Amino acid sequence: MSEDRTQICETVYRYATGIDTRDWDLYRSIFTDEVEIDFASYSGQPAARMKADEWVATVKVLFTGLDATQHVMTNPQVTIDGDRATCLMYMKAEHFLLNSEGDDWFTLGGYYVDRLTRENDTWRIEAVTLNVFWNRGNRHIMTLGAERGARELGLR
Repeated sequence: MSEDRTQICETVYRYATGIDTRDWDLYRSIFTDEVEIDFASYSGQPAARMKADEWVATVKVLFTGLDATQHVMTNPQVTIDGDRATCLMYMKAEHFLLNSEGDDWFTLGGYYVDRLTRENDTWRIEAVTLNVFWNRGNRHIMTLGAERGARELGLR
């Protein structure tokens, strides 16, 4: 059980590493082929089930457009039931973009609840729920970052 717990935590930590280092292959590697994403507490949009490749492409646009990010994840609480697991992980996400429309930063604090499944001895995330406790700074940089990322990736 201890080895599984370690592997589950490392999978969840790679979520942050993949985004912050813009390593989209690493980021994609942590997900099952389909994933349920629930960021309603941040965006107000309902949860959605989609192909993991689609999710990664969506995230890539935003984070390509930001100057830097740092996701800190801590206090993992892991529950394992056979080949399924749940990991609750506290998080603080810093986002930075130099701009002329307000502060250059936006920070979120809260926790993720990830559901994972074991596939061929590898733990992968099948569902991500973000629960935001607080935020501060210039949320508008998220829109600016997505617009800039779309331009840089040739999507606009």
